Amino acid sequence: MTKAGFVSLIGRPNAGKSTLMNSLLGEKIAMVSQKANATRKRSNAIVMHENAQIIFVDTPGLHEKEKVLNKFMLDEALKAMGDCDLIVYLAPVTDSVEHYEKFLKLNKKNIPHIIALSKIDQVSQEKLFKRIASYNQYADKFEALIPVAIPRKVGHKDLLDTIAKLLPESPYLYDPEDLTSELVRDIYAGFIREAIFEHISDEVPYESDVIIDSIEEDHGIDRIYATIIIEKESQKGIIIGKKGEAIKRIGKAAREKIEQLSGKKAYLNLQVVVKKGWTKDKHFLKEIGYDNAQ
Repeated sequence: MTKAGFVSLIGRPNAGKSTLMNSLLGEKIAMVSQKANATRKRSNAIVMHENAQIIFVDTPGLHEKEKVLNKFMLDEALKAMGDCDLIVYLAPVTDSVEHYEKFLKLNKKNIPHIIALSKIDQVSQEKLFKRIASYNQYADKFEALIPVAIPRKVGHKDLLDTIAKLLPESPYLYDPEDLTSELVRDIYAGFIREAIFEHISDEVPYESDVIIDSIEEDHGIDRIYATIIIEKESQKGIIIGKKGEAIKRIGKAAREKIEQLSGKKAYLNLQVVVKKGWTKDKHFLKEIGYDNAQ
């Protein structure tokens, strides 16, 4: 008997969903940032655990914004909630239960869910027990509450064991050797965006995106050509930096992430293009891969 199913990682912006997915997989495939709303599209990781194939679906944070891009991000999260077999709601222990209450209202199909109470290593046991008690008033709503500390992998096995029990019986949906069904170009674009978030401040990272123009694979090296899109002419100078220093830092950081995943040397060529108002232009958003932009 084997089990398989899709498990959506849901939570507020910057709750640590991408970090948890990478940690459970044991490989970095999703971009991670300390800044909120860095994840824009759904991505997945295929984790084998005993007799179960767990397809984790990383999602943008649940939030309310007016830009077309932000509406797309919220729609991505809501669709992931409705299309999965199980939800893991990631709740930092420092958060009030108000965020969870909003999630319950959004879970209109009543998809079964687990609460993963994260960042438990950042509070005292007394505060941890109080927070668990605050969720217990909703014990009839969730299947399990599992405390986790992602960097230390505390609670990971309990979480995977519980998920495996709740998944439906099914043949494996992917080759067990696969790590993800994502396209390599989407993963690499995410790594470049992550490097922008790491090295550029203020609003620029939120008003930038990355398109992979081409990837040329050779025996010893991959050559990646990419375009960074920004909204304003002034942002172009910030991305490039004095004497090109900023874009060199971005390129170096992104290249290291790419090489770590691919196991090969990488050459990365970055161009910067201004596209005014692109985060509000639904036609352009669809052109660059935000298919459900409205």
